[in-house]
Amino acid sequence: MAAHDDRDLPAHVRKKRLGAKPLVHETAVVRDSRFGKFVKIGARTTVIETDFGDYSYAVNDAEIVYATIGKFVSIAALAGINPGNHPMERAAQAHFTYRSWQYFEDVPDEIAVFDRRREDRVTIGHDVWIGRAAIVLPGRTIGTGAVVAAGSVVTKDVAPYQIVGGNPARPIRDRFPPEIADRLLRLGWWDWEHRDLRRAVPDFRALSVEAFLDRWEALKPPIEDDPEPALP
Repeated sequence: MAAHDDRDLPAHVRKKRLGAKPLVHETAVVRDSRFGKFVKIGARTTVIETDFGDYSYAVNDAEIVYATIGKFVSIAALAGINPGNHPMERAAQAHFTYRSWQYFEDVPDEIAVFDRRREDRVTIGHDVWIGRAAIVLPGRTIGTGAVVAAGSVVTKDVAPYQIVGGNPARPIRDRFPPEIADRLLRLGWWDWEHRDLRRAVPDFRALSVEAFLDRWEALKPPIEDDPEPALP
């Protein structure tokens, strides 16, 4: 197998081997978050109080706050997951009313404002693609297999295997017919062991989704014919 030569690529997309330990870029900001296996967090990305499932990644300059993210989720550059809100119902919605300590040494911050945002988590299923500079507003759920087009603003929940786009994001089409989507959800390949994913790579690449389902519904992983290889 030929070695990768990615010296001419930008630093945030250069290929590195992934493994059980998440690969977090040195310029990323991470606070109180949990990462699964084969997770990658790109340059200048902020991740706060978020759970990342196995094999998911966020590219450079994304901001992800108070979210639960499934497995195999692809978050493009500049995406915003659960952006902050201001208390618009007040006479003043500016920072000084709740980030008060920065302005007045004798006035503590208003914790309740931050708790409300914390309770309004975003939930993203498995095998979801969030496009470049897309925004997912607080409290929204993105179903498994869905696609959010670049630059979209998600104001409503997105169904599994639905493609949405625009501001506000609206359904464009389904990735697959409902019967195929249902079969994929039942198959649940995102829960397979690492070795079974490796065995299925040629079929993921070469087979139509119908042929893939026909083959792997019959095989029913895990296939117990050799031990689980060690993770890098």
